[in-house]
Amino acid sequence: MVREALEQDAALLAGIAAYRRHPWRRTLADPPVVWSEGETRLLDYGGTGPTLFFVPSLVNRAYILDLAEDASFLRFLAARGTHPLLLDWGWPGTIERQFTLTDYIAGRLDRALAALDRPVILVGYCMGGLLALAAALRAPARVRALALLATPWDFHAEDAAAARSLATSLPILEPLMAATGTLPIDALQTLFATLDPFGVTAKYRAFAALDPASPRAIRFVALEDWLNDGVPLAAPVARETLGGWYGENTTANGAWRIAGLPVNPAALACPTLVATPARDRLVPPSSAAALAAAIPGAALIAPNAGHIGMIAGMSAPKALWQPFGEWVAGL
Repeated sequence: MVREALEQDAALLAGIAAYRRHPWRRTLADPPVVWSEGETRLLDYGGTGPTLFFVPSLVNRAYILDLAEDASFLRFLAARGTHPLLLDWGWPGTIERQFTLTDYIAGRLDRALAALDRPVILVGYCMGGLLALAAALRAPARVRALALLATPWDFHAEDAAAARSLATSLPILEPLMAATGTLPIDALQTLFATLDPFGVTAKYRAFAALDPASPRAIRFVALEDWLNDGVPLAAPVARETLGGWYGENTTANGAWRIAGLPVNPAALACPTLVATPARDRLVPPSSAAALAAAIPGAALIAPNAGHIGMIAGMSAPKALWQPFGEWVAGL
């Protein structure tokens, strides 16, 4: 038993060391900015055809959707008859640190959509899916279709006790939020780690066995660099999400409101796609599937991938990119 533990520790340390000395660095340049407000930018990936407006999470960098030349969901779509736009929320500045979810959705996201001269296919990823859902309900004339990728809805579907435990961390986090106006990156990383406590060590042990020059090793480094390049969350939003979404399950029980109005997926009237990755540890499939069940006529796909792998992993083209493109083409 002791020997096995020592071997696992050695593999973990070897994986971390291999990651730290790996030479890969992201070099992709950002596309043109077509709209901005405060720290937020709307990036235009070009192409022709229907406009896809992507809304990422507030707590991770938007470039997960444009990770590398051979790992870019957006460039894949731009080359295949669509016109993707990416809303990059940016780093929360003085103004954004005072934002609530209403400020982000009924304010900034709403104005970004209003700046365009055409209805869009609105696409939300992870937390961004909840923001996109609320925005689509607020302005249905601006949204011709909606796609929700790995988007949570029933936060108590898989493990209600674990979800509530995240909410109980708020009093401990209040001094940090009072000092900075945000929930800092390190605190966010710690909270995410509690959702999959053994995942970090397992992936580094596996990385230790890879050829550093292999495509899989390079992709691992790209994804880890992105994961470690986090964004703090505005303190008011942290309180709403941890206390409301995770603690009280306000989304699934009909209590979540934006600008005073309930976010009710049953009221959606546009074509909707919901993707629930089968191996998602961050957003359990049962949580995301509850959203599909609440939307009239929603199409449901279950990519054989994880939360991030579905978007930028080695299997992403087959798991999500191609099925998503086929859904768009069929609208």
